[in-house]
Amino acid sequence: MEQRVPPAPILADSAYGNETRFREGISELELQYAVGVQENMTVWQPGEVPRPKERRKGRGRPPVRLHRDAEHQPVSVKELALSLPAHVWKIVTWREGTRKKLTSRFAAVRVRPAHRDQKRSDPYPEEWLLMEWPSGEAEPAKYWLSTLPPQTRLTALARLAKHRWIIERDYEELKQELGLGHYEGRGWRGFHHHATLCIAAYGFLVIERSRFSPSARPDRLELRAAKIPPHFQPRGSPDARRTA
Repeated sequence: MEQRVPPAPILADSAYGNETRFREGISELELQYAVGVQENMTVWQPGEVPRPKERRKGRGRPPVRLHRDAEHQPVSVKELALSLPAHVWKIVTWREGTRKKLTSRFAAVRVRPAHRDQKRSDPYPEEWLLMEWPSGEAEPAKYWLSTLPPQTRLTALARLAKHRWIIERDYEELKQELGLGHYEGRGWRGFHHHATLCIAAYGFLVIERSRFSPSARPDRLELRAAKIPPHFQPRGSPDARRTA
C-alpha cells in the first residue's frame, strides 16, 4: 500500500477463516477478506446485536461485557442457512468450466460474528455471511465471512469466494513446474530468496502465456524472434575477444 499498489482482498479456506484472531489481524491491516468458515461457526441473527447485562439495583459498577441468556443466543451458520426462506437463494454463475459454466445457489446476509464476544464490551462489526447450497443437496455445503462493503452484490461475493481455486492452481504449478517446494534450507532469508525467484519466474511465464490463446496451435503462435545486436558475439566464438 505504501507503494500505491491496489490492495486485493485476502482469500483463505476455513482452516484459517475460522480463527477469529486471523480475521482481526487482516482488518487491523486495513485489508478486506473473504474467508471460508466451518458450519459450526456462531453468528448473531441478521439485525440482532449482543447487549450488555442489565444493571442491577444498588451500588457497584455497571456491567460492560456483552451478555447472553436463554432467549438471546447466537446460532451456527448452518442453523442460520437452514432457517432462511427459499426466495433468498439465488443461482449464480462464477466462471467458465472446462465443459460448462460453473453454477450453484448462494445466499448472503449481514451478520455479526459471535465467537467469545461475551468477553468483549463492544460487538463485532457487521460483515457478510455467504452460503452455498447446491441444487439437489440436502443441506448447505460451504460458508464464508467477508468484509466487502455492504452494497456488494451477491454475484461479486460468490465470484470472489470461488476465486481461491486460482490460488490453489498457481500454488500447484509453482511447486511442480518451478520448484517452490524444493527448498531444503533452514533459514528464513534463504527461503524468502527462493520463493521470490520462483514467483518472479512464474509471473513471467503467466505474462508469456497470456500472449496467445490456449487453443492456438504451436505452429501458429506468431511469436516474434528478438533482434540480435549488430556487434553481438556469442560466447565461445573464435572471434570473441579474450579477457585476462
